[in-house]
Amino acid sequence: MGGISETCSVCGTGFEVQFRYQMEEKDGGFSFFCSQKCLEKSQVGGQDGAALATCDACAKRFPPDLVSQVLYVAGRRHYACSLGCRTQLVREAKGVRLGEIAAAAAAPAEGATPTGDEAPLAGGGSRSAVAAGEPAPPAARASAQGEAAGRAAPAVAPVASAARPAEPKGQGAVAVPLSPAGGAKRPAQPPQRPAGVPRCLAVFNHKGGTGKTTTAVSVAAGLAACDKRVLLVDTDAQGNVSVSLGAGAERSLYHVLVMGLRVADATKTVRPNLDLLPSNETLAAAELYLAGRQNRDRVLSDRLSAAAAEYDYVVLDCSPSLSLMNQNALVFADSVLVPVACDYLSLVGVRQVIKTVKNVNALLHHPVQIWGVLPTFYDGRAKIAREAVSTMKQHFGERCLAPIRQAIKVKEAPAQGQTIFEYASGTPAADDYLAVVDRIIESRARSTVGSEAGAARDGTARSVDRGDAATERSGAAAAGA
Repeated sequence: MGGISETCSVCGTGFEVQFRYQMEEKDGGFSFFCSQKCLEKSQVGGQDGAALATCDACAKRFPPDLVSQVLYVAGRRHYACSLGCRTQLVREAKGVRLGEIAAAAAAPAEGATPTGDEAPLAGGGSRSAVAAGEPAPPAARASAQGEAAGRAAPAVAPVASAARPAEPKGQGAVAVPLSPAGGAKRPAQPPQRPAGVPRCLAVFNHKGGTGKTTTAVSVAAGLAACDKRVLLVDTDAQGNVSVSLGAGAERSLYHVLVMGLRVADATKTVRPNLDLLPSNETLAAAELYLAGRQNRDRVLSDRLSAAAAEYDYVVLDCSPSLSLMNQNALVFADSVLVPVACDYLSLVGVRQVIKTVKNVNALLHHPVQIWGVLPTFYDGRAKIAREAVSTMKQHFGERCLAPIRQAIKVKEAPAQGQTIFEYASGTPAADDYLAVVDRIIESRARSTVGSEAGAARDGTARSVDRGDAATERSGAAAAGA
């Protein structure tokens, strides 16, 4: 590469490009580095190392201060905030789809131990990642060699590493604990219903403005209109569910969680077959209460489980964040519906949802899964909307539901305190939400028929076995006679 004169993108020094690492394609252009030191500075975001990078797997902002947090895939630099995100990026580079990663997270292997090829390396990497063809940049290798030369390896492994849960083969390890440190490991709880059948449905996405509240209200109202008893739980301190339904309440989810009020005393019937457990700004104080509890991720489940058994469906509207309240909602739910606006930033938010579901399965030992990904605000005339739906279908297959078409009536309905079915029945958006409701009911019906058919087959087999046993006993008696 000799003969190319450029200016260093970090220090501004003019130099002649001689090595491949001195030129890197980035953000649609090229960056140039006069030395390995400048390349390393660009990886941590600045000279003081305090700047934040964006994780290419979950979109989390973090300071990259480990060698393993910078990797090169297909000649492009990527950032990974944890070992799990690093593994996910490697798997995506090999052609694995996000839907397959989410499906695998719903059924983590129990007691799995990493093989020799998957054993973690110093700095958070793994041998499998190195074997996958991820060449570390020269600056990273130099930094790793400097660390190795500067300090001796510890004689005893850290306690935190020994207590880390085993990682299922082929999946990324989870690096962020969601339960209190030092807590006893809870045994895995089997799902109460067949996989893929939602009963307690959490409407959740880390990204705001994707239509979570509208989706939760519309799905709950649609199920209630189909003669299903529904409990709608607002776990967002903004309290937008109550506003959307034109319902006010003196008692809220805060009183149930913190003060131990019975669920029946806090709910309010807002439509036929539809009960609402509302929330307001007081729910923010519940976060402090949950933080002090030993089983802080299961308080909501303990409070609502008995009352939820009286309903056909429970729909939870979650806030756009990863809070203790959302952790409680995901532990209580058996399925997650992810509304995704048809734009690029919302697609990035799906990655963080997948990581959160993996954490709930692996660390909190609760078998929640992503039941569906719902494209919202769909405008067929916009190229970005068509491409977003195509990308979601490519990654999630049948889990990608039919999109909700954009309509001004959807935004006007909450102002009138009405659902989309009451305010604009028969509009495209109302029909789209009814299609989601129908799919939820049909999946439950198919599961019931399959369970009954399986039970009938088991009963027939037992009858045949009993008949064969009776014949054998009769033959033995005749032989004895």
